Amino acid sequence: MSTNMPIALPQGFSAHVTNLGIKDSSDDLVIISAASPIAASGVFTKSRFAGPSVLISRDHLTNGSAQAFVIISKNANVANGSQGVDDAHEVVGLVARHVDCDPTDVLIASTGVIGRPYPMEQIRGGFERIGTGAGGATLADVARGMMTTDTVPKIAAATIAGSTALVTGAAKGVGMIEPDMATMIATVLTDADMPADRLDDIFRRVVDRTFNCVSVDSDTSTSDTAVLLASGAAGIVDELAFEDALEQVCRSLTKQIAADGEGAETLIEVRVDGARDHGQAKRVAKSIVNSPLVKTAVHGADPNWGRVAMAIGKCSDDTDIDEQRVVIRFGDRELFPRQVGERELAELSDYLKGDEVLIHVSLNIGAGESTVWGCDLTDGYVRINADYTT
Repeated sequence: MSTNMPIALPQGFSAHVTNLGIKDSSDDLVIISAASPIAASGVFTKSRFAGPSVLISRDHLTNGSAQAFVIISKNANVANGSQGVDDAHEVVGLVARHVDCDPTDVLIASTGVIGRPYPMEQIRGGFERIGTGAGGATLADVARGMMTTDTVPKIAAATIAGSTALVTGAAKGVGMIEPDMATMIATVLTDADMPADRLDDIFRRVVDRTFNCVSVDSDTSTSDTAVLLASGAAGIVDELAFEDALEQVCRSLTKQIAADGEGAETLIEVRVDGARDHGQAKRVAKSIVNSPLVKTAVHGADPNWGRVAMAIGKCSDDTDIDEQRVVIRFGDRELFPRQVGERELAELSDYLKGDEVLIHVSLNIGAGESTVWGCDLTDGYVRINADYTT
C-alpha cells in the first residue's frame, strides 16, 4: 500500500495528536485508543537505565491486553528518580480519564532528552484543553507527533492477504539507535483478530528480523518501545498472511529509520549469508554496519573493502570464520578474494554515491543468513549530537 496517500487507522482505533508545549510548538502528544481492552504486545529496551514509561508499560502488558497507548515526545522522562515515576503514572491517569478506561489498560512511551522532568503544568493544561473523546488523526499525524530530531515522519501499511484486514505502523528514531530489543518508538496497529499469545509470539519473531536489525550509531536508547495492538474488528485472518504483512510494515519502518539516521545521506544494507546459523550471520552483519570506518568509507564513496574485512575479523569468537572462504561484495560486484582493478574501483565509487548501498558477505560455512540496515556517518551527525541539549 502506498504511503504517499493519507492512511487512516485500521478499524477499531482512533487517535488524538496535539501540542502540549513540552519543548516547542510542534505536536508532542499522541493518544491511540480502542473502545475496550484489546490484544496487545510490546517489546522494550534492555537498558539498565530504562525509563518509567518502559517499566509501567511492561507491567501493564502482563495480561496481554491494553486499550490506549500514549506517546510523549521531546522529553524521555528518564533518570528523574521517584518524581519521574510519579509523573509517568499521572500521565497514565490523565489518559485513562480521557479514554474512559482503567489506568492499567494504558501503555506509555516517552522520547527525547534524558534527565529532564516532564513539564507537568503544561501537560495538565494540555489535557484540560483536549477534554475527552476520540480523535480523527491519521497515521501520518501519529508519526509527526512522535518525532524528535527525525526529518520526516515514518509510516507504512499493508493489507493481509485473503482478507480486508490491515497492518499499519508509525515509528520515530534517528539517533541513539542500536536496539537490543526493538526500536526507538514504534506503534503498529491491526484490525485482525488474533489471540494475545499468538500476537506476542509473531510480533517478537518479526521484531527480531526487522527492528532488531537496525543501527545508526551503536548506542541503545533508555526508552526503546515497540507496541502492537490488534482490535479484531476485521475478523480472523490466516496467521502466515498476518505475519507476512506485519513483517512488510516493520521492515519498511526499519529501513526508513536507518535512512533518516541523524545526518545520514546513504542507507546501508548489509546482507550476510552462508553463516553457521542466523545468530552468527547477524553478529557479523552488525559488526560491519556499526563500524565507523565502514560508515565513513560509504559516506566518502571510497570502495575500501578492507574495512569490511576488518569488521568481519573483529568477530574473533567465531573461530569457524575462515578468510579463505569469505566473499565480500559491494552491490553485485565481488571485491574479495578476486583482484579488483582501478577501473572497477572507480565504478564502485560511483555506486557508493547512490542513496542506497548493499554490502554482501558470504561466509560459506552453512545456511545461516541475516540482513541489517544502517547509514553512513557524516559531519551532520556530529553537529546534531554536539548541540543536542543546547
